Amino acid sequence: MRIKFPLGRRDGPTDAWTKCPGCESQIFNKQLERNLRVCPTCGHHFRMSVGERIDLLVDRDSFEERDAGLTSGDPLGFHDQQAYADRLEASHIKTGLREAAVWGTARIEEHPVAIGLFDFRFMGGSMGSVVGEKVARCFEAAIGERIPAIIVSASGGARMQEGTLSLLQLAKTTAPLARMDVAGVPFISVLTDPTTGGVLASFASLGDVIVAEPGALIGFAGARVASGTVGEELPEGFQRSEFLLEHGFVDLVVPRAELRRTLGRLLRALPVAAAAGGAWPPTEERAWGPIGVLSDFAERLGGAVSETIGIDVQAEEENGGGPTPPASREAARPPRGGKAP
Repeated sequence: MRIKFPLGRRDGPTDAWTKCPGCESQIFNKQLERNLRVCPTCGHHFRMSVGERIDLLVDRDSFEERDAGLTSGDPLGFHDQQAYADRLEASHIKTGLREAAVWGTARIEEHPVAIGLFDFRFMGGSMGSVVGEKVARCFEAAIGERIPAIIVSASGGARMQEGTLSLLQLAKTTAPLARMDVAGVPFISVLTDPTTGGVLASFASLGDVIVAEPGALIGFAGARVASGTVGEELPEGFQRSEFLLEHGFVDLVVPRAELRRTLGRLLRALPVAAAAGGAWPPTEERAWGPIGVLSDFAERLGGAVSETIGIDVQAEEENGGGPTPPASREAARPPRGGKAP
């Protein structure tokens, strides 16, 4: 005979807890939100939405979105298990976003920046024509308004539904970075979990400073594909941010709670170069390459860095308060193998 209880058993809400993939502990969702979506037990960094990233990184009410109305078309009429147009609509309903990335201007610790942010929930943060256009416009705005650029990446790579058009975005997003280097405008790349494929292969790996969150998956292809390509077993965790820090691919691995303060310090250390005569550089363009980047970095930070990396930078007082022109640097540098006269 079945026993009937006077009071029915209450079913708890199914979305009140989240299981941590790192330590498999159950985390109360409100506690997870209070802890910036970081597991309090093992420190695993969960993914964040664009809105959560904006709240985390920029000064309150300082973000002003631009090009919010840009939406993807379907130039190829792509259809696999689901039509591309239907996938876009489903992602829009799921996230409330029109695309996988947003950009605009904001302030971080009172420093004005042009900032772009990816949301992995929208088709895996994949980069199609609209996402590439937004990233490129972010860089162009940084050049035109002479403010630093920051891109927070979380992407599976190029969007397969747009075919070759998505691959063209690698060139579109990379080209403005050469002009930013010439103009002396810094670019800080923030890599979060995951940053892979064409996004990593283009602008995300070309920052003046590359910052990553702990445990972020960073790589061009999957671990199995990479291992099969080189024909050997690769070290465990070779696509995680800590491994890449040890091998020089990223400059900093920063816990989420310290990310905003770290960006503020970087913005103070990497100011936009002063324009001379309305343009930078005034006459000679700095060659795009490692030496040009290091020279520019040394000029921004001063003599302490020049002694460390071996690039001669004259004091600002000797050059009228501005950066040392390239010709002056060459004249001041002693010949190789000899001593200065």
